[in-house]
Amino acid sequence: MLTYPDIDPVAIQLGPVAIHWYGLMYLIGFGAAWLLGRWRAQRYDSPIRPLQMEDVLVFGAIGAILGGRIGYVLFYESALLTADPLAIIRVWEGGMSFHGGLLGVLAGLWLYAKRTGCGFLRLTDFAAPLVPIGLGAGRIGNFINGELWGRASDVPWAMVYPPMGPDPRHPSQLYQFLLEGVVLFIALWLFTRKPRPTMAASGLFLVLYGSFRFIVEFVRLPDEQLGYLAFDWVTMGQVLSTPMILLGAALMYLAYRQTARYS
Repeated sequence: MLTYPDIDPVAIQLGPVAIHWYGLMYLIGFGAAWLLGRWRAQRYDSPIRPLQMEDVLVFGAIGAILGGRIGYVLFYESALLTADPLAIIRVWEGGMSFHGGLLGVLAGLWLYAKRTGCGFLRLTDFAAPLVPIGLGAGRIGNFINGELWGRASDVPWAMVYPPMGPDPRHPSQLYQFLLEGVVLFIALWLFTRKPRPTMAASGLFLVLYGSFRFIVEFVRLPDEQLGYLAFDWVTMGQVLSTPMILLGAALMYLAYRQTARYS
C-alpha cells in the first residue's frame, strides 16, 4: 500500500500570482505538440509546412480550452446552464472535459483546414500523434491536484489519499497517464512513421483512446454529481467514449477499404 505524497498544487507563487502545476501541464502538452509538429511537418507527406505549425497550434489550443470547458458544463454540470450560465466561460474555475476538448480541437482544425485548403482529415491524421503527451501531462496534473481517484482497492500499488478516507484506492490518474499518454503516444508514433491511408491515424487515435478510457472507468470513481448512469457501472466517460471507438473503427475500415480499391 502506498501513501499519496501530498504535492502542493501550486508550483510557483509570485506574490498574489499562483502558477499551478495543472496549468504547467497544459504548457508542456502544447509545447510538445509544437516541437513534434515542427519535426513532422518536414516530411514530404505532411499537409502543412513547419512554419504553419504555430497557427495550427493556436487554432487547436483555443479549441481545446474552450471545448474542454464547454464540454464539462454540458456533460457533467448541465444544471449550471440555467443556474449560472456564465460559468461556461469561467475556465479559471476548473472543470475540463477531454471529450469536449477533443470536439473543440476538431473544430479548430476544421477552421484551419478550411482557411488554408490543406484537407481536414489529413490534418487530423497529422495531429493525432501530437496529442498524447498533452493527455499524459494532464493526468499528472490531475494526480497532483488530488482529483479523479479510483475505487477502493487492495492491489499492492493502491494509494491512500487522506481527504478521501483511510481506504487505499486505485491511482486511476496514473493508469490514464500510462495508457492515454505513454502507450497511446508510442502506438501512434510508430504507426505514423510511414505514410498511412487518410483517416487511418485519426481512426486509430479514436479507437485506442476510447478503449483505454472505457476500461479505466471500471476502476475510476464516477463524477459525484452524476454517479453511475446505468447498471451500477456505466459512467459518463464510457457513454462518451463508445461513439469514439465506433467512429474510429469506421474511419480505419474506410481508410483501408479505399486503399484496397485503388491498389
